[in-house]
Amino acid sequence: MTRSASRKDKLETKLRFGWTTGTCATAAVNAAYTAMLAGQFPDRVTIVTPSGKNADLEVVETSSGSDSGGDWFRAGIIKDAGDDPDVTHGAMICATLRKGAAGTGVTFSGGDGVGIVTKPGLPVAVGEPAINPVPRQMMQDAVTELAAALGGTVDVAIEISVPDGAAIAKKTWNPRLGIEGGISILGTTGVVRPFSCSAWIASIHRGIDVARANALPHVMGSTGATSEGWGQGAYSLPDIALIDMGDFVGGMLKYMRRHPVPNLSILGGFGKMVKLSQGAIDLHSARSQVDFDALAALACRFGMDRDAVASANSVLEVSQMATDDQRSALAEAVAAGARETALSHLRGAETVVEVAVISRDGQLLGRAGTIGKGGA
Repeated sequence: MTRSASRKDKLETKLRFGWTTGTCATAAVNAAYTAMLAGQFPDRVTIVTPSGKNADLEVVETSSGSDSGGDWFRAGIIKDAGDDPDVTHGAMICATLRKGAAGTGVTFSGGDGVGIVTKPGLPVAVGEPAINPVPRQMMQDAVTELAAALGGTVDVAIEISVPDGAAIAKKTWNPRLGIEGGISILGTTGVVRPFSCSAWIASIHRGIDVARANALPHVMGSTGATSEGWGQGAYSLPDIALIDMGDFVGGMLKYMRRHPVPNLSILGGFGKMVKLSQGAIDLHSARSQVDFDALAALACRFGMDRDAVASANSVLEVSQMATDDQRSALAEAVAAGARETALSHLRGAETVVEVAVISRDGQLLGRAGTIGKGGA
C-alpha cells in the first residue's frame, strides 16, 4: 500500500468524508437533465468525482414547469459534508435547466444564494457567478455524457441556486474576498476530507517516523497535490519521503525539531508561503490570513505599486499584477522569509531546509535554500 493510500485509510476510518458543493451541483444537474430528456426525475444519482470516488446522492427536491423562458426542470441535493465542520453542511444545492440557444453549449448563471464575484484575483472572472472551474467542468461533462446516452442537446443553460445561501455566506470569507450575495460552488476533488487537526498532525508525525526508520536523507512537506507534483518531478523521491502536511507546517516542524531528518523541502502555493514567510505556521484560511500591508512593503522593493498590493483581494491578484521579473523576485523573497520561519521553529535541529513557491499550474515561482549532501 502506498504512503498516500495508507494515510487516507487511517483518516477515513475515524472520520466520515463528505461531498463538495460542486459534486452536489453536478448531481442536481444530472437529475434535472435526465428529467428534461427522459421525462422523469431519478430518485438517486451517482456521480464519479475527480478523485475517482463515486458519490451516490439522493434527489430530494424536484419540480418542472414553463414560463416566458420556456420549459424548465429543477432538482435539489442536500449537501452532506461528512464529519467536516463545514458551514454549508445541510444546504440544498439546486440546479434549474433549460434548453439553450443553438451553438451556445453549456452556460452557467447564479440564482438565489450563489455569490457573484466582484473583485479580481479569484479563479472566476469579475461579474461571473462564484462557480469554480472544476465544478463547471463536472457539470459540463455530465450534460455531455447524458446527451450522448439519451440523444439530447448539449446546448443547456444551467442556473445553480442555494436557498439560504446568502445567510450561509456571512459565516464564510466570501464577503471579504469580494464574493457577494451567496456562497461559492467549490471543489477540486469532489470530496470533502474530514478536517481533524489531531488526526492529520498524527499522520505527519508517523510519516516522519517512517522516513527516519528507513534512513531517508530527504523528505518533502507539501501543502497540496500541485506542489507535491512539482517536487516529485524535481527529486523523484520515494512515496515514504512525501509528507502530506497540508496546512499544518507547524505540526511538521515541531516534530522534526525533536526527530530531525537531514534535508527538508517545504513546497506550497504563493498564498500559503506568504503566510509562512509572515510567521504563520497554521496555514488554514480560518486561522491565519495574509498581511497585505506587509506584503506590499516587500513587493514595493521590486518596483510594484505599494497601494495596489495593499488593497489586493488575494495573493493571486498580486501575482497577476506583477511583471514576470517582479513575480520571480517577490516569490524568491517570500521563499526566503518562509525558510527563516521554518528554521526558527526547528531551533537548531540538524536539518537543511529549502522552500519552494509553486504556481497553480505547477511551475516553480521562487526558491530559497539548497538541499544538502545526499538530499537529492
